[in-house]
Amino acid sequence: MNPMPELCNPFPVRVYWEDTDAGGVVYYANYLKFFERARTEWLRRLGVEQRALQAQENCLFVVAQVQMRYLVPARLDDLVMVSVRLVAHGKASLELEQQAWRGETLLAQGQVRVGCVDAATLRPCRIPQSISGLLTGAAA
Repeated sequence: MNPMPELCNPFPVRVYWEDTDAGGVVYYANYLKFFERARTEWLRRLGVEQRALQAQENCLFVVAQVQMRYLVPARLDDLVMVSVRLVAHGKASLELEQQAWRGETLLAQGQVRVGCVDAATLRPCRIPQSISGLLTGAAA
């Protein structure tokens, strides 16, 4: 077993009954919820609030594509650390790598493409310059 690497922007998630199936194993789709929470908190730590983004910049971040790999199940009461790492930053999208760990065990990993869209039309738009600058710093 490899030791857990230093996680990028770790976010803790406790597994509750509502996250599991009848056997006490985390339902596979709930990893997407865990990843969403971690991405939202990652943005918050960068100074990007989702409501403010919509109100001030008239744009939203939406998930455009997800590729997941499930390795080991998380179970009821586990403390799962979810990481977020910015892989690429385009004019209107972000590529992120996310992982879920329990101690030194990698549970799941995914690649997530997030697009920036106009809040009114939901059509793709440029990531605002103020946000783009924060993201460039996060990738360093």
